[in-house]
Amino acid sequence: MALIGGVAASWPLAARAQQTPIPVVGFLGSESADKWADRVHAFRQGLAESGYVEGRNVTIDYRWAEAQYDRLPALVTELVRLPAAVIAVGGVPEVRAAKAATSTTPIVFQIGVDPVAAGLVGSLSHPGGNLTGASNLSIALGQKRLELLHEAVPSARIVALLVDPTNGSVSEIESRSTQVAAQQLGLELHVLHATSERDFDAVFAALDKLKAAGLVIGNTGIFNARAAQLGALSLRHAIPAIFQSRGFAASGGLMSYGTSIPSGFRIIGVYAGRILRGEHPADLPVQESTEVELIINLKTAKALGITVPLPLLGRADEVIE
Repeated sequence: MALIGGVAASWPLAARAQQTPIPVVGFLGSESADKWADRVHAFRQGLAESGYVEGRNVTIDYRWAEAQYDRLPALVTELVRLPAAVIAVGGVPEVRAAKAATSTTPIVFQIGVDPVAAGLVGSLSHPGGNLTGASNLSIALGQKRLELLHEAVPSARIVALLVDPTNGSVSEIESRSTQVAAQQLGLELHVLHATSERDFDAVFAALDKLKAAGLVIGNTGIFNARAAQLGALSLRHAIPAIFQSRGFAASGGLMSYGTSIPSGFRIIGVYAGRILRGEHPADLPVQESTEVELIINLKTAKALGITVPLPLLGRADEVIE
């Protein structure tokens, strides 16, 4: 009888253990898994810092738009219906799709714009609602990138800015701020558009027709995912160019200047774990990444016949030789 009683007493505990499901975290990306490998790794690292390891005590359900932004609403709806306990997104189109899909499921984001100005949260310190995350200075640095490019190539009078017009307000803000900077520097600025890598050849052909001697590449998920390709193309077409990611400079681009995107994904990984533990996104302040790095590819400069000024080289965080 004692044995039977002991077994019976253990049944409720066993039943509760079986009934406690492993939480599901949704992860929505505008590109593919291979192009976002560094961001996924950083996100998992942040989750682990909060005590959640994929495959052990949390499941991550991924959805990839493969650069087809019109798929985002359907993909995020799938994650909401799982249901995901929290959804992680990177990029303005993704976060807007997630915000439109649910007002209750917690959403953590990593974006390159001011989330307050974009109407995503009420304030940085007290986001309110179901969204929080991390933002960096990628949009605000567009003007600075043009200034750095002008410092490296002072003889260039005609320059171009490449943006993705499907990126909405992000492209508009970049275009306006960079145009202001160009006017202050006495430069002629042309704004070029690309919505996919299929447009890249036409962009570089246009640069040649315009006789542009410099290129600033704007912030968008498509360009971020193809930073290495853009770096190689700028070298092949002998165009001095600057972008935000190190991968661009390492692949042949003249310079990169920006914040670390993966570091933002580590932050939202930490936040996802804290939400799984019971905290509310409304109470988690949006974190701002303000640390930037300047990388100069001296091999590319020599190949392009550019003598980088010593003061500029001295300010570089890394020089690729």
